[in-house]
Formats: sequence, structure tokens, C-alpha cells
Amino acid sequence: MIGVLLVDDEALTLDLHRHYIDRLEGFRVVAECSGARAALRALLDSPTADEIDLVLLDMTMPDGSGLDVLRHLRARARDVDVIAITSVRDADVVRQVVGLGAVQYLVKPFTFADFQERMSQYARFRARASQTTGAATQAEIDALLGALRPVTAPIPKGLAPETLERVSNRLRDAGALSAREAAEALGMSRVAARRYLEHLADAGRAERAQRYGAPGRPEAEYRWRA
Repeated sequence: MIGVLLVDDEALTLDLHRHYIDRLEGFRVVAECSGARAALRALLDSPTADEIDLVLLDMTMPDGSGLDVLRHLRARARDVDVIAITSVRDADVVRQVVGLGAVQYLVKPFTFADFQERMSQYARFRARASQTTGAATQAEIDALLGALRPVTAPIPKGLAPETLERVSNRLRDAGALSAREAAEALGMSRVAARRYLEHLADAGRAERAQRYGAPGRPEAEYRWRA
């Protein structure tokens, strides 16, 4: 279970974010704060500080900015993930937030679907990070960072988003698959698997190559590249 700290100076926003978290599996709200100073106390001095894995952090609050909170956390070497949730769109602020280690930047207002997508990406990121130990390969690093990025190309007619997610996850886990292997792993036809893999290649999330070595004609292989 991922413990979440909500930080926002607007009570209605805190209520909304709590409601959103309650609708997600695998997440729970540990604490809520209405300002920067309270957030730092919750993260550095509270008895429940060790239960917080993720901070949903507003950028503009009366007693300090989200950037101030991030700087204090990094100065104290506090190991916690942060998703900025704010109406601030200034590119310089975005660069600073990313430079201070935020894993996502979500602009208000947004729908529950937007929120759910970001949180699902974060959950995949944490799961993959926990599975990667020792000296990571380039493919493992790419997969870890890719877990935080959605497939942004439009989905062609006839392809289902849920199935695309399954194919993406399977290819990401395997590193490389043929349409035959994807079809066998996911219980779908080879033609359907090839359509999804081709879409990922067209979207730049996978690369095509020819696999040689087996008797008969070479088959197309798809490698995850996010």
C-alpha cells in the first residue's frame, strides 16, 4: 500500500484529492496539510513520516511554495516521491520542480481519469523500481523511466486502450517479443497482437527488427524502447 500525503491550501481541493485516492486500489491517505510548513513537519518530524511514500504537492501556498518544500526535503536527504499538482504552468517552475526530483507534474484542473492515469503510472514505476536491484541494465533503466510516460499517439480504430495497456506491459516486461509470443502470452490472435505491436512501433514506443536463427522465414521482433 502506497502512503500518500496531500498538500494544498484549499480545503475543497484536499477533499477532492482524498476522494480520488479513496477510489484507487493500492493507495491510502496518511495525512493532509494545508500549507508548506505543515507539510515539512509531516514529512520530517511527524510520527507517521515513515508511512509517507508519495506527496501530492501544491506549488502555491500562503506560507511557502511547493518549490520551498522540495528544496528543504532534498537538503535533508528525505527520500520521498513527489507529484506536483498545481495550476502553475510557468516553464521555469516546471524545470525547477523536475530538477528537484518530482516524478510527475499534473496541471489543474484535471479529471479523475487524468489523475488515475498518473497514479497508475507512478504505481508501475514503484513496482518496477522494487524489482530492479544491483547494477541496472540500460533496458531496465529505460523501462523504469518509461513507466512514468503514457503512450501518447492516438489509438487507431479497432484497438482497445485496455488491451494496448496489456500488450505494452507485456512487451515492457519481456524487453522483446514477436507477435506470436505476445499472442501466446496474452491469449489473443497473432494478427491482433501484431496490430498492437505495430501501433507501439509507429508511436515510437517500440522498435522493429528481424529475428533470425530459427528454421524458416525470419519473424519480426519488437523491442521496448520507452
